Amino acid sequence: MNKAPVIVSVLACAVAFAQKPSNPALLVPQAAPELDYVAVPNPLPLPEGIKIGAPSAIRYDSQGHMFLLNRGPQALVEFDENGKFIRIFGDGLLKRAHGLRIDETGNLWVTDGLAHVVMKLNRQGEILQTLGTQGEAGKWDEATGSHHFNQPNDLAFGRNGDIFVVQGHTPEGDGGDPRVLKFDKNGKFIKTWGGRGAEPGQFTEAHGIALDAQGHLWVTDRENQRIQIFDQDGTYLRELKYGGLPSSLIIGDKYIWVANGFAGQLLQLDLNGKVLAAIGKLGKGVGEFTEAHSVTVSPAGEIWVGDSVGNAVQKFVKK
Repeated sequence: MNKAPVIVSVLACAVAFAQKPSNPALLVPQAAPELDYVAVPNPLPLPEGIKIGAPSAIRYDSQGHMFLLNRGPQALVEFDENGKFIRIFGDGLLKRAHGLRIDETGNLWVTDGLAHVVMKLNRQGEILQTLGTQGEAGKWDEATGSHHFNQPNDLAFGRNGDIFVVQGHTPEGDGGDPRVLKFDKNGKFIKTWGGRGAEPGQFTEAHGIALDAQGHLWVTDRENQRIQIFDQDGTYLRELKYGGLPSSLIIGDKYIWVANGFAGQLLQLDLNGKVLAAIGKLGKGVGEFTEAHSVTVSPAGEIWVGDSVGNAVQKFVKK
């Protein structure tokens, strides 16, 4: 029997923003063969006295360093290519950390769901650019001069530098306005699409986004239990349905990896979106999840999943 992993030292005051859906049908895992990977206990040991909050996103830079975005007072943690702790920084930077990307020049981009902004940071954690209006939710409308997000979750970059932001976090109550917003590389607004609903092109929660080799946008629409695919002008192309709650994804050369939310799974898909295998279940042990929130792949092919409710980071390696 696996013991609960001591994966990260977390702050007792870390707030879990996500709310487990009340509809049990949304929590049924995706049926799939068992993935031929195994979870690694305690994959990111921290120095004594270093505490971090709930992990919301993980990314690698071009040097193979891992950056972990978390919901503690210091939002960013850097590890070297061997998983050795380097530093923790970003004190007081975010209200609720959510998404993280690293651009081709090494700048860090973060989304803050409670402050309703997307921020571009340099390597020292200094703010270079802010999209949105700090602390204010609303609509983005150039005609009225309204520059507002409503709970931004994740972002991705086109090959020409265009920026795509997905927003709208919870499907009940004041859940934001779920949609995709497109900006040019300088942050100039171009267009938006989406809105709340279950029809093609609508969302209950536009939670994660990634671009495939054709430049198509894959958007996880969590409570609609699907991934929707668009071209970069927002034209709806198709959708893929899954059991559970597809939360975030990363598209590689051979596979697509999906963090399957409160179903407690890591899914492996082929490049057309067909489910090949899955691993994980609900729990707090090694290889288990409370909420599989984010996923990334290391240069060595290790799969990392951030559990933002279980306050853990899980690492999977091929058997």
